Amino acid sequence: MKQIIGHLALLGGLLFLVNCSKASIEPTSDAMSSVSSDPWGQTSDGRAVSLHTLKNSSGLTAKITDFGALLVELHVPDREGLFEDIVLGFGQLEPYFENPAYFGCTTGRVANRIAGGKFSLNGQAYQLATNLDGKHHLHGGNIGLDKRLWDGSTNIVDGIPSATFTYISPDGEEGYPGNLSIQVTYLLTEDNQLRIEYRATSDRSTPVNLTNHSYFNLAGTDEGTILNHELLLMANSYTEIDNDLIPTGKIGTVEKTPLDFRDSTPIGDRIHQLPPQPEFRNPGGYDHNMVLNDYTGALSLAARVYEPSSGRIMEVFTTEPAMQLYTGNFLDGTIIGKNGVAYEKHFGLCIETQHYPDSVNQPDFPSTILDPDEIYATTTTFKFSTD
Repeated sequence: MKQIIGHLALLGGLLFLVNCSKASIEPTSDAMSSVSSDPWGQTSDGRAVSLHTLKNSSGLTAKITDFGALLVELHVPDREGLFEDIVLGFGQLEPYFENPAYFGCTTGRVANRIAGGKFSLNGQAYQLATNLDGKHHLHGGNIGLDKRLWDGSTNIVDGIPSATFTYISPDGEEGYPGNLSIQVTYLLTEDNQLRIEYRATSDRSTPVNLTNHSYFNLAGTDEGTILNHELLLMANSYTEIDNDLIPTGKIGTVEKTPLDFRDSTPIGDRIHQLPPQPEFRNPGGYDHNMVLNDYTGALSLAARVYEPSSGRIMEVFTTEPAMQLYTGNFLDGTIIGKNGVAYEKHFGLCIETQHYPDSVNQPDFPSTILDPDEIYATTTTFKFSTD
């Protein structure tokens, strides 16, 4: 079931947004909330990149760049009121040009995996980049949305600071059909929610599955692994996968498996039950698509994460039918991140709200096809509190 609203009449509005010039807004405030946009370097071909800062009246702060429409920093208080940045990444622009771990970015056109990089649509076969081990398509291809420069602007409406990013992915980009107009908006609400709204239209039928690929560590970005984080998932089942982590088409139950987080459980308690498989280049750990319970398309609780030492709680709500649970398995100490920290295995937790992987090749999965008379519209929120 697609999360689609509206009619093609709104396409013109999205195209207008995409063609607006990049806004450069001076710091403003409405009550105590604020937005600002600052220069943050240049792309390799000399285009200016900005870093946009959102701050609510409680001091919660998000920094997002228009390169990759990605979340660079997210500062959240602990139970003592002390703020820490809780998302992995880099302190400057240049490392994001490669960003092999996809820190913080908007991924797509289709997030996650497409088997063999192939699909057929309306009688036509398409071949996408096989940028995953030369075999499969991952996160939109060689130069996906995460490596594109978006148009960014900031605003405050009714006291809520926001940053909106727009991009037109042209017909044929990375092998996908149709001119796809995309809008991603980050909002920082007064009840400490980071809300991400995705909208898209296309002039041809095309697969679309957008998500955010932030790595969270609720203790702070230089505080080691997330294995002590306690995780609750609203998921009784998952999509079974083969040795390449490609869905088989079957839906499995989490009961009596290490994927059972129906009761809040430390992530490290059973992760050893998912050991490395070197012969398949699988470092071990969680990298599974969890099927959310009772999907209706309404904004619903998907996950709750609690970090005991800081008391930070993150609740994830989404309109999507699933989420990828990923525990930073491929981090191996070779990526040097913020404050010179070498990011080791399991230093971050990704909760990637999404449609199922490889849906274009699985007719029984919820569809990811966006038709020209439709609007793709999904929302995910990350709500923060303490205990």
